[in-house]
Amino acid sequence: MIKTVLTIAGSDSGGGAGIQADLKTFCAFGVYGMSVLTSITAQNTQCVLGIHDLPARFVSLQLEAVLTDIGADAAKTGMLSNSGIIRAVCQKIRQHRLGNLVVDPVMVAKSGDRLLREDARETLKRELLPLATVVTPNLPEAGVLSGKTISTRQNMRDAAKIIFDLGSRYVLIKGGHLKGKAVDILYDGDTFAEFESKRIHTRHTHGTGCTFSAAIAASLALGRTVPEAVAMAKKYISLAIEKGLPLGEGHGPLNHLVHPPSEP
Repeated sequence: MIKTVLTIAGSDSGGGAGIQADLKTFCAFGVYGMSVLTSITAQNTQCVLGIHDLPARFVSLQLEAVLTDIGADAAKTGMLSNSGIIRAVCQKIRQHRLGNLVVDPVMVAKSGDRLLREDARETLKRELLPLATVVTPNLPEAGVLSGKTISTRQNMRDAAKIIFDLGSRYVLIKGGHLKGKAVDILYDGDTFAEFESKRIHTRHTHGTGCTFSAAIAASLALGRTVPEAVAMAKKYISLAIEKGLPLGEGHGPLNHLVHPPSEP
């Protein structure tokens, strides 16, 4: 029977990030994707023109509709812009005992536009991270969550320890903002694992974080362990960036149609 994966995130009208990127990634991995919209953005490859947050009650209603009927073998969260939405999502995750949860702590769009209100950061840390199987911050996000400046691999390890204490079972800090090879570091509370790939010089990277976390969630639904899921997602995201699409005048999207690897 086909595995099911739920994305709880914002909509990107340009199609490169958010719900749209997640659903494309789920299709690439051969799982059945479902969606709960938290916000609607008027967005393209250059900027975010506007954001409309859905009422927390309606976010909760979408979750109830999906989880009481189809259920989910895994899920991921993306843009959760305010405390009310975060609390609604957490309440339904607890109520339905939703496992295999990947939290992508989306804070800023590729264009630099803020997607998480400052007053919601503590809510995310206090209520959502303890429910996560794995949290996947990039370096700026990891800096906010840990309260540390991150500019080296050792800084990444130090931040991972701090973020781990917030409650997630695994912490994956993505090192795409550092120079040199693209290195991501996974921490399980005891040991670190590094996932390295060559750096691909391109401006077509819109939706990278969304796609990476969606690929991890899809792999978890397919029965892989967290380290295996991260390894699969790393290979997929590298190929999707390498084959990125030169669309628009800004940061073009990844190519979600590439075939994911068969083995981690």
